[in-house]
Amino acid sequence: MAKAKGNRVQVILECTEMKNSGLPGTSRYITTKNRKNTAERLELMKYNPILRKMTLHKEIK
Repeated sequence: MAKAKGNRVQVILECTEMKNSGLPGTSRYITTKNRKNTAERLELMKYNPILRKMTLHKEIK
């Protein structure tokens, strides 16, 4: 029985401010997105516990 490939894929979001700051550690979130509706890379404002503020997280890979 063949499994149909779904449109919903798992993506990893990584903090952009953390990368540029030079501080140790990374803030990453795992979420899902619909491949058909959002073909481009996802960008969301998420909470960074290390910097203790909301920062822009971009999809990696």
